[in-house]
Amino acid sequence: MFRHTAAPLGAALIALMSAAPVHAASPEEQAVLAPFQSILDAIAKRDRNLMRDNMLPGGMATLKRGDKITQLHFDSFIDHIPVTGTQQLQERIYNPLVKIDDDIAVIWTEYQFFIDGKVDHCGTDIAHLVKRDGRWLVAGIADTQRKDCP
Repeated sequence: MFRHTAAPLGAALIALMSAAPVHAASPEEQAVLAPFQSILDAIAKRDRNLMRDNMLPGGMATLKRGDKITQLHFDSFIDHIPVTGTQQLQERIYNPLVKIDDDIAVIWTEYQFFIDGKVDHCGTDIAHLVKRDGRWLVAGIADTQRKDCP
């Protein structure tokens, strides 16, 4: 049976490094958003282990940068996250749409990425997740990136 679920427009502003809980329309949507938000938090904390803990081994990241599409296995994607540095990294997602069917789910959300409190780029994040042993894990990520942010 297919269940269509979506967070109401404006219902969710999820900021890295904040204590604000994920605001989704249902506990099931919150459970789907939680590992994705943990990955964003891990980027801000420069914590590669936390990223890995929320990703399905063997997953892929597909990144659109200008006219170029790059695909990376999660291990390579994680290796690109700096483990040191003084810049404050923060990604905020807005208006996430969550769809769930049994043990698979999709998140489609707008985002803005901040470096030292200033918008560096924005776009759309898409993540697909699977539930394994009762726990949601991110199986794949795709995003767009542009500089002409509102």
